[in-house]
Amino acid sequence: MKRNIITILLALVAAAGQGQKVVLHMAGNKTFECTVSQLDSIIFEDDGFIIVDEHEWVDLGLPSGTLWATCNVGANSPEEYGDYFAWGETEPKKKYRWYTYKWCRHSKNRITKYCINSKSGKVDNKTELLPEDDAATTNWGSEWQMPSYNQIKELYNSEYTTSEWTTQNGVNGMLITSKSNGDTIFLPAAGEHYGKSLERAGTEGDYWSRSLDASYGGSGYDLYFNFCSIDWNNGRRCYGRSVRPVRVKTR
Repeated sequence: MKRNIITILLALVAAAGQGQKVVLHMAGNKTFECTVSQLDSIIFEDDGFIIVDEHEWVDLGLPSGTLWATCNVGANSPEEYGDYFAWGETEPKKKYRWYTYKWCRHSKNRITKYCINSKSGKVDNKTELLPEDDAATTNWGSEWQMPSYNQIKELYNSEYTTSEWTTQNGVNGMLITSKSNGDTIFLPAAGEHYGKSLERAGTEGDYWSRSLDASYGGSGYDLYFNFCSIDWNNGRRCYGRSVRPVRVKTR
């Protein structure tokens, strides 16, 4: 399946460079013509896994229709930690502190975007990351987002899934299993970055949501877990944390 996808993608790149039309041959001797520029995405489905531009996701049968990616942004397998991002930033960096944070003027009390309290900075009442500030969207494409606070809570809701601390291919993390269909995702315990240091890797996981902590504008909501628990949490926006993208069923 993946070999076929890569072949198709390479053909599309070549066609785009030559300004060619694409002709899709479907069952029943039907065809559909378009230019490469008119294509938004190509979706291949196979045994519960859906592959778009080499990014896979799993349908856990959640009520919201949320589909969770199998890897973190910056990773090539479920066990890899991937990249770390400050909340609202779209590229990893060497140091994660307030004075290096994009959306403040060197202080947690001088926030310049996503601010709901005048004591924290200039109020704009934005509480959800815009696509241009979403590390999942900017790195993987418009169909992907960082999960919302509600999507994170839904993921570990015991009505829909089970959560088990485990070791997968030598990496500690949390295995989430759907109660409706048995499908799973693995979240490595990638720790978090503060300053120049990676802390608690192998013992804790911190995964950003795209939702601002409404009680304190200097924090974003996240998914937190260790060997004995999993829950939502909040953390300073300047911390470097993992991002596991989501998307929503369209049919």
